[in-house]
Formats: sequence, C-alpha cells, structure tokens
Amino acid sequence: MAAAVSDPLLSPKAIVEAALAPGGLFPVYQPVVRLADMVVTGHEGLVRSALGVPPPRIFDAARQLGRLVEIELQAARTVIGGYGFAAGAGRLLVNLSSSALMDPELRASQVVELIDRAGVDGSRLIVEISERDVVEDIDALAGPLRQLRARGVRIALDDFGSGHSNFSLWQALGPEYVKLDRSIVHGVSQSSRQLAIIRALMQVAEEFSTDLVAEGIEDEADLALLRDLGIRCGQGYALARPAREPRHDVPEARERMRAWPVPVLPSSSPSIVAREVLVANLLIDSPAVGLDTRNLEVNALFRKHGGLHALAVLDGERPVGLINRRVFMERFGQPFAQEIFGAKPCTEFMHANPVVCEADTPVSALLDVLRGEDQRYLSDGFVITRNGRYAGLGTGEALVRRVSELRIEAARYANPLTFLPGNIPITVHLERLVAGALPFAACYADLNHFKPFNDQYGYFRGDAMIKLLAEVLKRHVDPRFDFLGHVGGDDFVLLFQSQDWRERCLAIIAEFDRAARGLFDAEDLARGGIEAEDRLGNPCFFPITTLVIGAVVVVPGVAHGPEAIATASALAKRKAKSRQQAFFEMRLEA
Repeated sequence: MAAAVSDPLLSPKAIVEAALAPGGLFPVYQPVVRLADMVVTGHEGLVRSALGVPPPRIFDAARQLGRLVEIELQAARTVIGGYGFAAGAGRLLVNLSSSALMDPELRASQVVELIDRAGVDGSRLIVEISERDVVEDIDALAGPLRQLRARGVRIALDDFGSGHSNFSLWQALGPEYVKLDRSIVHGVSQSSRQLAIIRALMQVAEEFSTDLVAEGIEDEADLALLRDLGIRCGQGYALARPAREPRHDVPEARERMRAWPVPVLPSSSPSIVAREVLVANLLIDSPAVGLDTRNLEVNALFRKHGGLHALAVLDGERPVGLINRRVFMERFGQPFAQEIFGAKPCTEFMHANPVVCEADTPVSALLDVLRGEDQRYLSDGFVITRNGRYAGLGTGEALVRRVSELRIEAARYANPLTFLPGNIPITVHLERLVAGALPFAACYADLNHFKPFNDQYGYFRGDAMIKLLAEVLKRHVDPRFDFLGHVGGDDFVLLFQSQDWRERCLAIIAEFDRAARGLFDAEDLARGGIEAEDRLGNPCFFPITTLVIGAVVVVPGVAHGPEAIATASALAKRKAKSRQQAFFEMRLEA
C-alpha cells in the first residue's frame, strides 16, 4: 500500500525513488491559449506523482539529495513521451530549472539526445526555465541554451515577477517568451499596482521582441482585462485545468468571454494620487566601497550580501562609479582572475558615470532616464544621494514599476475633488467600449439649480453636494462593468454595461434627491427653495436642487466615435432639463 502524502515519515529518499520508478510519474497538460481568439496554441507539460506527492515536494527532495538532474530529466522524458505531437497540437512547454541546465552532469547534449530518442522536431518544443535560485553566472546558462536553440527549441523565462527572475536574465538570454508569475496576474482586475507592473513589462517585452504569457489566470475578470490589455497568451483555471489528455479547444471559456463586457480598469486610491512620490521611496540601504578597495574585498561583500545587485564606488562621500554584481562575479570567476585582479583596486570592474539622483527628486522627473538611450539602469540600477553624498541604491525594476504606476494614476485621477477619472480617461474608455462591439449606455448626470445653491451657501457646501453626488453614483454602479467619470463641476458621466442600467439611474436620482435636502437650511426647505439672483442679476426663486440624467443607448454597428457619443449624451441631458424630466433616454442612430 502506497504511503500517504501527509505521512511526515515519508523521507526525501523514498519520494525520489518512487518518482524514478517505472510509472512513478505521469504527465498532465495545461493548454496555453491565445487570448485574442481563445485558440489553444500549445500546452505546458506537468508531472504528477503516482503516490500523490505534490510536485514541489518531489523537486525539493531531489535538490536536497543532489538528484535534481535525474528527476528533471525523468519529468521531461515523461511529458515529451506522453504528448503525441499530433498535427495542430501546437508546441509543448517543458520545464527545466537553470540549476539543472548548468549542472555539469546534465549537458545540453543529454536534452538533445532525449529529444532525438522521442523522435520530436525541436521546433515543437519550448524549454521553460524555472528558477527559484539567483542565477549568478548567466553565461553558464546561456551556453546550454545556445545548443538547444540550434535544434529549433525556443526558450521561455518562467515565474517573472516572483522575486528571483530579473531584467538581467531577460536581457542576456533573449527568451522568445516570458511567463508572468501568478503573483502579478491573479487579482489584476482589482489592483492598479499590478496593472501598472504588467503594463511596464509589456513595454519592455515590445522593446525586446518577447511574447508575454500570463500564468495563473483563475478569475474571469482578470482574463477579460488581460485580453483587453493585449497580453498575447495565457493559462490558468479560468481557461482550462491540467488534464491527462491534451485539450485542443476551450469552448466554455470562449463562450464566456464572447459576451463579457469591456472591463473597467482598476483605480488607485486617492491618497496615492494626491502625493508626489520621491526617489527616496525607492532607496535600498546598501554598503559602498572606496576607489582603492581591493577586488577581493568586493567579492567578499557580494558573497556576504546575496541580494545586493550592485555596489557604489565612492570618492570620499561622492559616488563616481557602480559595480554590477553579475558582471563582476562573471569576470572575477574566470580562471586566474583572483590571482590577477584580487589585489587590484575595484575601479578595474566599475562602470564610470552611473545614473545618480537626489533622494528628494520626484520619481516622475526620471521619465527622461526611461526614455534615454543608456539603458544600464535596468541591470545596474542607480545611485541615490542626499546633498551630493551617497545615501543608497535603487533598482531599475522598481523605477519602471513606480513611474508606470504614477502615469496610470495621473491619467485616471484628473479631478482633485472626487478623485474620479476626468476627460482623457473617459474618452479612452469610450474608445474601448466602441471597439468592444457590445451595447452600452452613455449617461450624462447634471444638477438642476446648483449654481444658485453654490452662490447662496458658498463653495464649501457646494463641494459637499458634488461629493455627495459622487458617492451616490459610486454606490449604484458595478465597478467591474460600469465606468464613472467626473467631467468637472456638477457634471458626471456614467458608461453602463450593466443590463439593468435604467433601474440604476432611477435609483440614483431618487437617492440623491432625498439626500440633497439635508444640505439645505430648514427655512429654505420649508419654502421649497432659495431666493437668489439669476445669471442676469435679477432676483429669482430657485427650487430645491435635484438630479437629472440624460442617456444615450449605443448599439454595435453604430459608427460613432467618443466625441459624437459624448455630444449625444449632453443633448439627452439638455432635453431632460427642457422637458423638466429627471430622466430622458434616446437612441444613437447611425
């Protein structure tokens, strides 16, 4: 009887021996789907244990016993042997860790031999490099990959964004694919920060001619947003689960996505938007060395601080250079390098003229660095100073992430009173709705008699009424499908995809009209309005402030752009006011 997985007495040796035994591992395949048309383009080959031992536990046990190469080869042999490679099946992604690929016992020739024995065309394979350890010597990894590429095999960098994968690996290895880790994919429909990271990585991928694959897509809202962003491929439970037999179609997911509304991009919190982020927020407290520090001492510092990506070189307290960890460790690890360079000063290995900025510099001011031709900051990072004196280091990855976040936040939050999107993001979302070829309703919300109220009670109470309206609107929209924007003053725009949008509009009007009465003085409520001057300066009586909404129904196939839709919704609002109606609806004709 097989030992239970939960049995704490199941030793690493027993786990590994069971996995290496005939039939100890069996393959399962998870589809990789092209998100634009929901077509299966390939599969990731995974293994499961006949004992039910979780795969991470198997590989951890093998690593502990120094038998990782055996297990990885057996896993690769298992998934390749069970795939079939039928016509139209697409490519198979096979996992191999960088540790195993760099192991002298596993030469790339062994992997090539495995491919040849299986009778597989190398162009049908993608080697997916999964790495839980920091890759110190990228050249040692690049060598085996060159041999695999010579046979037509393509390369994917796995788990990007998990903390260990980095821009240096991406830049040096030039993978055809980069797989975004679940940690930045799952929940992206609810996180502006994750959205900012993915958008930044999309820019890098375009520059490097790399295709992105989103892993761990478990939520349909995440799937819809990733598809809308233009992420090429994805995999996860929202598309299909791993199965013994490769699935070549995902009809359920395709059907769900066919009628899925255009996703509303997640919004950032007002507190983030309201403040300027400084470079000091990116500072990493890192040691530095002097001009005459010996290379042996630099080597010792890098080995002592495993997460240190670079070392600043100082002339007194002023930074004059930067030593890239990867470059240094590669060159210093060459034969006789320690004997030749060990006692020499570290300037032998430093990059002169590093990117330097003061700690109180706004992050947004570094846009020129991102646009510049010198892209060393991606791997070297940059030096942060205070009054010209060394303070610490920053990483290129953190800079790209933060600047991207600020760009999105600034674009979405144009109104300082309500922190709701302004004209530009409203227009962008209208364009996305029109391109989505699904029906929606564009509604224009405006207040009756707001100016006299504002003149009578002052801007403080006027702002309170506008914020009241914003809160009422927020309560009645579905943030997944309905977009709420603030044009300015007392003018708001609602872009509904919810099917019950009419009922929502009527509920908004009823709730606001009831709540707005609380902002009037008792005597004005008693007489039903306020005495004030009209626009010509004449005394006039104005009723209690109420809400009016003009709506335009936009159907697929109507060839109108955002400007025409916005104009039509404003016209619907004017018609509602002229007819003294709280709600007026019209259809946008072709």
